[in-house]
Amino acid sequence: MSGHVIISHGLESGPGATKATALARVAGELGWSHERPDYRDLDAIGVLGDVPARIARLAALARAARGRPLVLAGSSMGAYVSAHVSRDVPVAGLFLMAPPVALDVEPRYLHAAMVPTRIVHGWEDELIPAQDVVRWAQRRQDHLVLVPDSHRLAAHVEFCAEEFGRFLQMLA
Repeated sequence: MSGHVIISHGLESGPGATKATALARVAGELGWSHERPDYRDLDAIGVLGDVPARIARLAALARAARGRPLVLAGSSMGAYVSAHVSRDVPVAGLFLMAPPVALDVEPRYLHAAMVPTRIVHGWEDELIPAQDVVRWAQRRQDHLVLVPDSHRLAAHVEFCAEEFGRFLQMLA
């Protein structure tokens, strides 16, 4: 089985970001089509950007991918919106990197559909405490990989891409 992947970038980033590019490369190598929406216009609005508009944009793209298995992937704010969209649009899986479990905007808490989910998070994440993500993943019994890295996971870009490849292969 192959399908379609939508990879959402984080705040202060863009669709050409290193992790997004690495995930797109792996998806393509495994025969999955992929796209990387640009949220920079929405991110320029306020401190955390326009989160509801980000969710709406991703939901519209996800609905347009009907007819084939869909995986939503994202980093930080991209992970947050991917998880939320999974509650309204059927997805085969979620791949979340450095997901915030709570934000100071609506929707306040991270919620996701009960679908196969793989999470990569940094032990030294300076924005999202690792223990918060451990508790969230434990309640859902998600596959969680903790690595010695900060929020950006800059030292683990290839590792994230490899994990993503393993995840897509598992879904197949």
